[in-house]
Amino acid sequence: MILIKGGTVVDPVKDRIEKLDIVIDKDRIKDLVPCGKIFESDQFEFIIDAQGMIITRGLVDMHVHLREPGHEYKEDIRSGTLAAVAGGFTDIACMPNTDPVNDNASVTKFILEKAASQGFCRVHPIAAITVAQQGKKLTEFGELKKVGAVAVSDDGKSVLNSDLMRRALEYASYCGLAVISHCEDPFISEGGVMHEGRISTQLGLPGIPAASEEIMVARDILLSKLTKCPVHIAHVSTAGSVQLIKMAKEQGIPVTAETAPHYFSLDHTAVMDYDTNTKVNPPLRTEEDVEAIKSALKEDIIDVIATDHAPHSPLEKEVEFDRAEFGMIGLQSAVPLVLDLVREGVLELTQAIKKLSVNPAFILNISWENINIGQKANLTIIDPEFEYVLTEEMILSKSKNTPFLGKKLKGLVKFTFVDGELKFTSKLKF
Repeated sequence: MILIKGGTVVDPVKDRIEKLDIVIDKDRIKDLVPCGKIFESDQFEFIIDAQGMIITRGLVDMHVHLREPGHEYKEDIRSGTLAAVAGGFTDIACMPNTDPVNDNASVTKFILEKAASQGFCRVHPIAAITVAQQGKKLTEFGELKKVGAVAVSDDGKSVLNSDLMRRALEYASYCGLAVISHCEDPFISEGGVMHEGRISTQLGLPGIPAASEEIMVARDILLSKLTKCPVHIAHVSTAGSVQLIKMAKEQGIPVTAETAPHYFSLDHTAVMDYDTNTKVNPPLRTEEDVEAIKSALKEDIIDVIATDHAPHSPLEKEVEFDRAEFGMIGLQSAVPLVLDLVREGVLELTQAIKKLSVNPAFILNISWENINIGQKANLTIIDPEFEYVLTEEMILSKSKNTPFLGKKLKGLVKFTFVDGELKFTSKLKF
């Protein structure tokens, strides 16, 4: 048995924070009592002193790129899931833009089998909406659901054909799959490498206007209204998108949304040094957009914080800015950046944890148990006051493409349990 003593348990479902001792026996929580009621003894194989630490049910990231199959030099299922547990995530959902694309049962099964044999956490495959993500023909949603896909998305590309997107919403709703929409009009954003605005003008870099995202957000909201089928808007980055999602929710349209930590932690001024790690899609936006994203999180207009973990090797990043690939890694920096929002008063702690766990699990319809006696021990233990500088040695992803490298962060995941098994501790070396 394992004893976790003195920690502060955060319950985002009941909106409760309580100091409790936790006993884990095999894969489940055996006991949950007020601190100091359980005495240390030889019956415990392992005792964790969690004084001053936050204990949550394991976090869920619904937007991760694991790159396997096809691009294992950037990331693979083993390294990606190791980075995930180091970031406190017990469940991650991986996007389908692999090579080959996850558009059929064989690829979905390969991902699940590889995750079962080599993964450190649970992996939930997201399959493509269209065959080869070409936007022409729907994949076999029913078959993909049957073998273990939890959602469909053409992430990295929009489904431009509105009738096809309508059929996708209807088919996915019938099959019980979430639809995750990458909202971008490629005709407007074509050739752009950063947000279109004063900074892009100063730097002489081609821009991507906010309208590129907002046009497709509006379209998918209208399709959701027409079909009465849910749609989830990925990586929201603009104030205009926030307003559209707010109006949709006020009308009762079944729309949910996510943003990523870089959209509330950085703005387009971060690009001024031509750091290719700041090149993401959608791009880092204006200071006003950042404030709108924060307000939307506070008001629950945006339901989920997901990392959009997008690893790239130096081959794709250590080049001229306009030639670099879009994307940054984010699994190990998410927790401290979200805790910054709590410290700023933007989010309550329970609200932040809900956006990192309950809400994504609910949208993907994956199993999520709270911290209760008899439930499986999927736990994340965080030291919220631990300050450190993020170094390459700390990053367990194969790729190191993050603009937070060398920056001081506050808040560190100390332990991650998956089904009662200790999968990560900051003291271990893998």
